[in-house]
Amino acid sequence: MYLLNFNLFIFVFVKNTKILQMIHSEKVVIHIVQWLKDYANKAGVKGFVVGVSGGIDSAVTSTLCAETGLKTICVEMPIHQAENQINRAQEHIVKLKEKYANVSSVRVNLSDTFDLFQESFSERSSEAIENLALANTRARLRMTSLYYLAGIHSCLVAGTGNKVEDFGVGFYTKYGDGGVDLSPIADLVKSEVFQIGAYLGVPSAIQFAAPTDGLFGDSRTDEEQLGASYDELEIAMSQKEQGISLDDLVGREKEVYKIFSKLNNANQHKMNPIPVCEIAEELKK
Repeated sequence: MYLLNFNLFIFVFVKNTKILQMIHSEKVVIHIVQWLKDYANKAGVKGFVVGVSGGIDSAVTSTLCAETGLKTICVEMPIHQAENQINRAQEHIVKLKEKYANVSSVRVNLSDTFDLFQESFSERSSEAIENLALANTRARLRMTSLYYLAGIHSCLVAGTGNKVEDFGVGFYTKYGDGGVDLSPIADLVKSEVFQIGAYLGVPSAIQFAAPTDGLFGDSRTDEEQLGASYDELEIAMSQKEQGISLDDLVGREKEVYKIFSKLNNANQHKMNPIPVCEIAEELKK
């Protein structure tokens, strides 16, 4: 366990808002690590498999899993990945393996698999629609790989989604990075994940990198895709939870609230259970 001053509180002031986020990083880490251990023991598994991308969410998740002392397999799954993303992931994995004897790593280059998949289809659409479909395909190939490794090692797939992504704007792929066994950081917003990452000593290259899903084979960031930063989306999510309406806001806050609401509504199919057509008993007779 990384030991810091027991009384350390980290305060994060989000720009242009009165919202003050405050977490005690050590207490949160201890809680999540114990939760992971309890869940794994109850499930009768040996540990966790985590996809490591070079981003803060996967770095924090893999470190929390490593802190349990249970088997933790960090998996790199590049698909025509940017070199800086690969370098960040590898730096993080090397540091984890140096510190934790229970951590191992696997590198599965899925570029050829992805290319073969793409070549198998003759159907085409507009460039934007096709690129989105292929981005989701990358995430689903990775999910399949994680579950293969989890199966042969008797482990659980640990999700890396945070609260804003998973329950705010639905910024993940259904049956891709959304296909996991448990989600250790899904009740933390992005700024809190960064706080935990700093506490755990995640490499600075990851802490200061612009968040990106790396699914399009280019350098586009999450903010460019979403139209707002995570700090802004956290504010909008909090405002919606407090019952603040669009009419109560002006300027950029109003614009971001619109973005958040649009994404939240459009992605409810990811966040809600799969709809089941219920059939009355009298219709079956």
